[in-house]
Amino acid sequence: MTWHTSDKMLELRDKSRPLDITVEMLDGWRRHLSGRNAWFIAFFGFLSLFPLALAATTVLGLVLDGNEDLQQRVAEGAFDDIPLIGDTLTDNPDPGGSVLVLILGLLGALWSSTKAFVAIHGAQDDTWEIPVDDRAKTPKVRAKALLGIIILGGAQIGAMILAAVVNAASLPAFGDLGIIAATVFVNIVSTMLIFRLLVSIAPAWRDIWLGAVIAGVIITALQHFNTALATYFEQNAAATYGSFAVVLGLVTWLSLMAIASLMCVELNAARVRLADPDAVRRDERFDIPIHAAAR
Repeated sequence: MTWHTSDKMLELRDKSRPLDITVEMLDGWRRHLSGRNAWFIAFFGFLSLFPLALAATTVLGLVLDGNEDLQQRVAEGAFDDIPLIGDTLTDNPDPGGSVLVLILGLLGALWSSTKAFVAIHGAQDDTWEIPVDDRAKTPKVRAKALLGIIILGGAQIGAMILAAVVNAASLPAFGDLGIIAATVFVNIVSTMLIFRLLVSIAPAWRDIWLGAVIAGVIITALQHFNTALATYFEQNAAATYGSFAVVLGLVTWLSLMAIASLMCVELNAARVRLADPDAVRRDERFDIPIHAAAR
């Protein structure tokens, strides 16, 4: 008997719905090896940052050649949320505008970011306990990964547009709050789409909204937390280890975002599993086994 199904714990879980869901969520994290999945997502996310930044800055150099002010403003909006390397990319938005560099950057970013979203798809399949034989085939998973890239890219563009609208409204008292609120909204919408679409058997909207809202708020907080994270690693790393500090900072930031997102997926799945706590059952909407807690 494990800790989450001990007599004392079951008694406490029967008395508290929030505790019941929390314990089921934590046990799901253990059973689904979600910690390992989070590290896979963070790893490929890390690999995608540098070629993506290379391609983005090259595009700025090609499209906005001669307009340094506009280059700077676009770069600030695109890279401000990336810790440690964001300031460098913002200060140097034009690497020369080489077409070859653009092609190499796009190919590298496409490969690594696709792998990251394939990892997200696999992690969600694990969390929803979809049997291997019932999971989406490789071509469909790759297509969904490309869709995930589009969603994330659209969210970034949407956040930049909303921030520009708020700034253009010239409301200094509500400017920062408006930008934060707009970012939270965009993150919630994009997270909900990823939770819904990047899984072999799509869950109902009502089953994913809570996790998406929590994940959107946490992701926004982590995006604003990047400055403190960058300062910590830069101040606590000697000059010799500056490059290692950049790597550690980025991996830590991406890992926190991946862990928070997958924990929210576990929350959604736990709520579904506990919807009928009387027995092991088969959910007709998913056509997958949903294992309720032992009673």
